Amino acid sequence: MNIVETRGLCKQYGQAMRVKQLNLSVPEGAVYGFLGPNGAGKSTTLKMVLGLAKPTAGEITVFGKHVNPHNRIAILKQVGSLIESPSYYGHLTGEENLRIVQTLRGAPEKDIQEVLSIVRLDGQKGKQVAHYSLGMKQRLGLAAALLGFPKLLILDEPTNGLDPAGIQEMRELICSLPGQFGMTVLVSSHLLSEIDQMADHVGIIREGELVFQDTLAALHARSRHHLALRTTDNGEAARLLGESRIPCTLEEGYLILPLLTDADAAKLSRFLAAHRVDLLRMEERQKSLEDIFLELTGKAASL
Repeated sequence: MNIVETRGLCKQYGQAMRVKQLNLSVPEGAVYGFLGPNGAGKSTTLKMVLGLAKPTAGEITVFGKHVNPHNRIAILKQVGSLIESPSYYGHLTGEENLRIVQTLRGAPEKDIQEVLSIVRLDGQKGKQVAHYSLGMKQRLGLAAALLGFPKLLILDEPTNGLDPAGIQEMRELICSLPGQFGMTVLVSSHLLSEIDQMADHVGIIREGELVFQDTLAALHARSRHHLALRTTDNGEAARLLGESRIPCTLEEGYLILPLLTDADAAKLSRFLAAHRVDLLRMEERQKSLEDIFLELTGKAASL
């Protein structure tokens, strides 16, 4: 079962289409990484799922129910979220801030101490939030999202502004949630390295369009080793390879082939030479995840 699905989801602001025909599928129990450059439409999409922005077109399904104005509140009672930056009352303590959210959400009072412990703020619960560090404020925002232990947790760039230790701590917390509490986590980021270390499913968005959606393993599979050949006649070489049922594609002056054994590579070299096609260069290559991200998004990856 998919916890979140969108079909043909669009959002237009004036003449600008920020989200275009988006079809997301977030499996139950997954940490789904929603990845893309800044400005790609990630936050806009998450706001539409949460009912904070009205879609221009398309439909949203959460927990198998089509979200509409009549059932939105009931559905959102089972959803926790942290969008952009956490909201808080600086003159109140961390515990007092959570008590307000707990009352509004109708969550059990005992949840306050439990979520403070989960995000490791139980030792700072009596401190005014105005005196919290940025990392502590992010963890307080996560604690507020965890109140009531929702089935779905939506986090928008939760590691923004954190130092390396804070990023590691936030990542470990997110990774533990499905196994510990049975939650599904939908987390957005522009950092490929972050998603690579916490997600098991990935959706990549570019200028409002979904350009990749699959498991993280499938994304890694795109970085398999391959051979790159340059010959005196790439067109003729491609024809000869096709006749020999060796798959190849032409990219930037090179023929790209699956990885061959040394014996098969030597045999291929002799085969081309016998047909008067000289081999100028043979390279073993592997695309990095960063290269794949660049290809999919058309923008410099943040690493």
